[in-house]
Amino acid sequence: MVTFPNCKINLGLNIINKRPDGYHDLETVFYPILIQDILEIITSQDEHQHNNIQYTSSGLKVDGDTSNNLCVKAYQLLKKDFPQLPPIKIHLHKTIPMGAGLGGGSADGAFTLTLLNQKYQLDLSQEKLIQYALQLGSDCPFFILNKPSLAKGRGEILSEIDLDLSQYQFLIINPGIHISTGWAFSQIEPSKAFYTIEETIFIPIGQWKNILVNDFEKPVTKHYPEIGNIIHQLYAHGAIYASLSGSGSTVYGIFPNGPIKLPIFPKHYYIAQVD
Repeated sequence: MVTFPNCKINLGLNIINKRPDGYHDLETVFYPILIQDILEIITSQDEHQHNNIQYTSSGLKVDGDTSNNLCVKAYQLLKKDFPQLPPIKIHLHKTIPMGAGLGGGSADGAFTLTLLNQKYQLDLSQEKLIQYALQLGSDCPFFILNKPSLAKGRGEILSEIDLDLSQYQFLIINPGIHISTGWAFSQIEPSKAFYTIEETIFIPIGQWKNILVNDFEKPVTKHYPEIGNIIHQLYAHGAIYASLSGSGSTVYGIFPNGPIKLPIFPKHYYIAQVD
């Protein structure tokens, strides 16, 4: 079976406070974007396969040890509760930039849970899948729901919202800068925003520029002026709204439908236009 994990952007992101467990309470809107990886799972017929799971990948290079891959962890998580799961082979073709604030790895892990549930008829409810996804990472539960959602807590408290931006198009730009999430959080002094995202998200999009804020954007653009320049260029070329996604380094611009006169960016930038 094959599925297509998509990414997300953050529409605003407020870091409200640091919790005793070391995590932060936040408020954001997750909005799905159709830049997709390709994930295939088949039942292994290889009698010489020594492990329950054989993982391979193509496309963008996936760094790190395979044992830490969220697709592998998703299978192992279900295997504990469903020992009847057979040995499998997973192949992941990566097109979503990694470590970029787009949630690509989280999507891959969450979609693995969903695909295993479907393929092997585990009869897990959406709520149960969300519980499993949370064990993989704070924003993994979103990709089980995969609809525009207000997120609170660590990002796992989700409320689906009626937000349709299909009359606009998105320009997604990643300059290839690695930003440590730990460093980004260390730059934030948590506080409640004057305007909550829950209030702001439903005002006309033309007014978002000055009040729908990502708390990471100010320290990230100060430390990495190149990222601030991308945001400036998007506005200069007609974006209605432009912002950092997550802690970056991906920036997105929301444009009216129609031709976009693209700024000239360096050749190594990842750029995708999504209707």
